[in-house]
Amino acid sequence: MVAASRARRRERRRRGPSPRAASRGTTILSNDISKNQHLPDGHTRDVWATDTLDTTIAPGRTDASSAADASDTATDPGAADAPDTVVDPGAGVVVDPLRAEAHWVDRDTVLWRVDPSCAHVLAFSPEGGIARDGKGELIGDLGLIRLTPGTLSEEQRRRWPHLAACTALKVDPSDEGLVRQALRGQVVAVAAEPGAPPDVTCVQIPGVLDDLYAAKAAQAVLGPAGGRLSLWAPTARRVELALHGPDRAVHPMRRDDESGIWWLPCPPSWLGREYTYLVTVYSPKDGAVVTNEVTDPYSPDVTADGVRGRLVDLDDPALKPPGWDTLAKPAPVPQMSIYELHVRDFSASDASVPAGRRGTYAAFDVEGSAGMRELRALAGEGLTHVHLLPVFDFATVPERRQDRTEPDADALAALPADSDRQQELVARTAAEDSFNWGYDPLHYTVPEGSYATEPDNRIREFRGMVAALNRTGLRVVMDVVYNHTHSAGVLDPIVPGYYHRRLEDGTLATSTCCANTAPEHAMMGKLVVDSVVTWARQYKIDGFRFDLMGHHPKANLLAVRAALDRIDPSIILYGEGWNFGEVADDARFEQATQANLAGTGIGTFSDRLRDAVRGGSTFDDDPRVQGFGSGLASAPNGASANGTAEQRRDRLAHGTDLIMVGLTGSLRDYVLPSGRKGSEIDYHGSPAGYTASPGEAVTYVDAHDNETLFDALAYKLPQSTPMADRVRMQVLSLATVLLGQGAAFVHAGSERLRSKSLDRNSYDSGDWFNRLLWDCSAGNGFAAGLPPKADNEPRWPIAGPLLADPALRPDCAAINACRARFGELLRIRASSRAFALGSPEEVRRRLTFPGSPEGVIVMHVDVSGLDAHWTSVTVVFNATPSACAQAVEPLAGRAVALHPVQAGSDDAVVRCSSFEPATDTLTVPARTVAVFVAS
Repeated sequence: MVAASRARRRERRRRGPSPRAASRGTTILSNDISKNQHLPDGHTRDVWATDTLDTTIAPGRTDASSAADASDTATDPGAADAPDTVVDPGAGVVVDPLRAEAHWVDRDTVLWRVDPSCAHVLAFSPEGGIARDGKGELIGDLGLIRLTPGTLSEEQRRRWPHLAACTALKVDPSDEGLVRQALRGQVVAVAAEPGAPPDVTCVQIPGVLDDLYAAKAAQAVLGPAGGRLSLWAPTARRVELALHGPDRAVHPMRRDDESGIWWLPCPPSWLGREYTYLVTVYSPKDGAVVTNEVTDPYSPDVTADGVRGRLVDLDDPALKPPGWDTLAKPAPVPQMSIYELHVRDFSASDASVPAGRRGTYAAFDVEGSAGMRELRALAGEGLTHVHLLPVFDFATVPERRQDRTEPDADALAALPADSDRQQELVARTAAEDSFNWGYDPLHYTVPEGSYATEPDNRIREFRGMVAALNRTGLRVVMDVVYNHTHSAGVLDPIVPGYYHRRLEDGTLATSTCCANTAPEHAMMGKLVVDSVVTWARQYKIDGFRFDLMGHHPKANLLAVRAALDRIDPSIILYGEGWNFGEVADDARFEQATQANLAGTGIGTFSDRLRDAVRGGSTFDDDPRVQGFGSGLASAPNGASANGTAEQRRDRLAHGTDLIMVGLTGSLRDYVLPSGRKGSEIDYHGSPAGYTASPGEAVTYVDAHDNETLFDALAYKLPQSTPMADRVRMQVLSLATVLLGQGAAFVHAGSERLRSKSLDRNSYDSGDWFNRLLWDCSAGNGFAAGLPPKADNEPRWPIAGPLLADPALRPDCAAINACRARFGELLRIRASSRAFALGSPEEVRRRLTFPGSPEGVIVMHVDVSGLDAHWTSVTVVFNATPSACAQAVEPLAGRAVALHPVQAGSDDAVVRCSSFEPATDTLTVPARTVAVFVAS
């Protein structure tokens, strides 16, 4: 998946918060200051008269008793039910909360692009309401922290590279005692010079919060654990626990001033109770102190739609399926083959699953279902992992079935294949139906409730799914999305301005098309690690795929890797190492991108081979741009986007290089037949080869994003291409993934020609366009109507004639042929270490690409000493419409034969592949991948 595709799919989410999201971070009391609050000594508007500014003015002071304000002091629980009030700054204008250009990066340094010759202070107010009058002068009850020009240390430049050009302002040492107090109210930075209104901006505070509190807080156990409840909220004036039930009870929490953590004992009698926190805190967006009712980011369970947390013990036997504590894991293997699957897709259209279990975790526990039979068969052929699209608690599907509305399936099925009515009917219910990919996190460490038969069964049923998949012989990977939340209202109400990344001017960063989180901040980074550890320990997850991993610091992913190693080093870790947005090119930190992760053992998706095989890229306006696997070699489709014959040949040659690099595991130091290293092959301005080890590459040709492989070939192959040849090109394209080094990644259903009716962005396209059909008589999903208008309308003129063409609808013979060939590829992959050489040294020593004609790739692997049966394995990828004959010098004098799996295939075409010992020549039929072994 690439960033642009993610951006397109999330554009539609801007319609407003879902019913689930609306309950998050609700402001229930504004400007509610504790009764024993002491305000700073009398600094009023005359302090900032612009013609009398004196930079030696004494700072604001607060009575000593205020340091304990709202910490251990019990407050009136009933105050939380008081009506909202509004801050009235008199005749003034409230300081713009959207502008926060000053950055308080540690306890004694503020960075701001401002004239250092001005007079600078931080003005703070415990109750908020700092405003400017008609002359631009500040008004309100203010305390002051003096700032003087200084310099940035090298360490500060390293930690804050995007702010290195700012003016460094140092906190006056005599005012350091006011820092913690100031952070629990409104803070603005002021720059003034005689004769001009002062420049005033809000202040970004994550850096100073980390400096003051993270050393202790990052080592603490948060949430319900160890007989207590703990919440990190260092800027809060008061935090209370609200226990819900027949009688709502509010309990004041205690503050640890060194860590900023609020806590209270949690007796066993509270287990099973619903709970929220009441966090009284200054909110920049509200311009006032408010009390936010929030759920616990560390809650082990939540009620339906994530409205409240629930106190549960995850070791409670009632939350475990039978045999959970003694669950045996499938053994890890070097040839990882990963199957990307959506929980709802798996069974929503499977009539062999009881109706009440379709689309749920519980469907995986139906032993005789068509889907489970298929997964068991795939595992037997060599599939090793199932990768589940998001299964944490997300915002965009109502969790109770009675709250969901589905489109009329009979009405959809009755419409013409190229009609625009299907997408219209699906769009009507998209916001309330049962389908979404789920990249909209609410609670990171709780299973999604809409996938349970009842939301309250989510924990036990999720564990049951994991156990069922493990019993089938498959390990389980979770798709995790820590780079953003559904909205800023998920975490921000707890520590305003901390958990989400802001741009330099203070606006929310949304390069992920949602509210970007900031895992570079210590406690957001801790939340990531703690959450992953919980999934690994409590839910026995075997791997994690990080969404938009390049938006994380490399250090954060290394911390995750280290934590997983302490649990089980066989747990795998990979993700999207894309480089874009406000963090691009290491602008804020060293990112977890493709190139940066080389040498860490953490995998990244390699889009190089994908684009070369499919053709074009995900950014193309015309979807008919061809590639190695879609007809670029001698089967032009006539689209002008493919260029001249000479341009096509050049693209084919370059694409062949990209595929060869991909077959090595995207190694940066592998030398191709051209004499160039993988790192010297260009991919849109970046090196094609970037890994230090082949295991760091996750190779794929399709995934949940963009068109399925079948749909891409529908666009790209000449429309007259027979279905049998389409199947062969599908198999050949998948073979570039399954017969290369590194982890092989396959989108569920590609082995059976899965189609989404040409939908390039099916995140909210309902069950109709996302059907995964185990029964070939039901088709493959193609010709289900024109794909949804929002993301596909420009392609409708091309898509319509294709969808209306009955020759492009595969029958059972075609679907079963593709499935059989895929199974053979899995068995071949698992049969030899040729496809899991492991180290870069072994790849460079053993893997070669003998010369081959245009449109053909020959890969030879010396497995002497590695394989008990053979001395070499040679793969020929013939993407041309003609048979190819190729002399392969390393086979001279060897006894060479077609791989036993293919020799026993029911594919008569591949069985025609042959070796002529007199000339050392391999002959392979058109549009065929053949594997030869030498003894």
